[in-house]
Amino acid sequence: MYHPNNQLKPTSITNLTSQFTPKCPYQLTLLPFLPSSKPFKLQTLTCSSSPSPSPIKTLISILRTIPDWADQTQERGMQKNRSLYNHSDWVQHRSSLRHVRHFFSSLSSRVVLSLVPPVLFFTSFAAVVATYNSAVYFQLLPEFFPVFRASSLPYQLTAPALALLLVFRTEASYSRFVEGKKAWTSVIAAAHDFARLVMAVVDSSTQSEYTLKNGLLNYIIAFPLVLKCYVLYGSDIESDLQHLLEVDDIALIMKSNHRPRCVIEFISQSIRLLKLEDSRRNILESKITCFHEGIGLCEQLKGIPIPLSYTRLTSRFLVLWHLTLPIILWDDCHWIVVPATFISAASLFCIEEVGVLIEDPFPMLALNDLCQKAQNDIQEAIATESVIHAHLAAKQNHHSKEHSPNGRPNS
Repeated sequence: MYHPNNQLKPTSITNLTSQFTPKCPYQLTLLPFLPSSKPFKLQTLTCSSSPSPSPIKTLISILRTIPDWADQTQERGMQKNRSLYNHSDWVQHRSSLRHVRHFFSSLSSRVVLSLVPPVLFFTSFAAVVATYNSAVYFQLLPEFFPVFRASSLPYQLTAPALALLLVFRTEASYSRFVEGKKAWTSVIAAAHDFARLVMAVVDSSTQSEYTLKNGLLNYIIAFPLVLKCYVLYGSDIESDLQHLLEVDDIALIMKSNHRPRCVIEFISQSIRLLKLEDSRRNILESKITCFHEGIGLCEQLKGIPIPLSYTRLTSRFLVLWHLTLPIILWDDCHWIVVPATFISAASLFCIEEVGVLIEDPFPMLALNDLCQKAQNDIQEAIATESVIHAHLAAKQNHHSKEHSPNGRPNS
């Protein structure tokens, strides 16, 4: 009779684990010929193939082609060099033919090209809605499919809210543009005033004082250039400073974490090395405050955008508006909803795009021309300083010989 105690117990444990490794179907095994007394190694040559991309990733990459192209076009436009206006530019700017010129240059505008993805999407969506409604209207679909239509009353109530959002968004961006323009106007004016004081206060009778004076003036000229490279992405600071500062000075500036403040330290140390009275030294050091204020304003504008909740609200409002626009306009316009959606998306998104672009004011300003003009003006003042001083001294000596101290001619 079977009893549990009479079961046979295994005397050893059987290992069923296999050491077999699946191999590629294209795997080749090479058995090199070796003497029998020595063990041989099994050399395996495996043919590996790169994994093919999934259909979802391929579809995403195709759909991102147009947005990526639009973003690249926009960034190239942001890095474009702006120029200061002269008289001929102002004449062309206020010409009566400007509207024709602006219209035919629309396809080369970075603002228009950057709007291709959203405008194309909403126009295509309107065409899909119109096609569906037409198919339902002509009974090409089963009867239980409804026609997408709605009352226009919600749009009439929300249109003023959208207009206010766009106006406030653009106005806030323009205020930042004005602040950036004022900040750079203050920096350029401070550089001119600082250089004028150095030329008037510092004596260059000895060779050492002359060298320190010229070095200080070069550092003052270099500050707007370094600040421009600090706020503009993709600027080449070495090429801007190579003909202005010495190589070791440029190397120290490039190693610094905050390059504009490094130039300010060069200016401060140069002032300390000058043999000046305390009152004159204090006057020169007080001018550095204007440079610090310029750095603070630029960092504030560069690092703190318009509140993101406001920007997101405007963007979401625009998207929902144009997604429902074909449904709202179907009863009144039918297939005209397609061009109507195109015009609405192109105009409203263009206003929002301009606000986003001028929110960062520095790429919109002609900073390269401003810095170059300041450099040329200061260097011209330095070159003509000795000439004007000699001219005025000779003129004073000439008048002193012709006139008496009381202003009457000498007899």
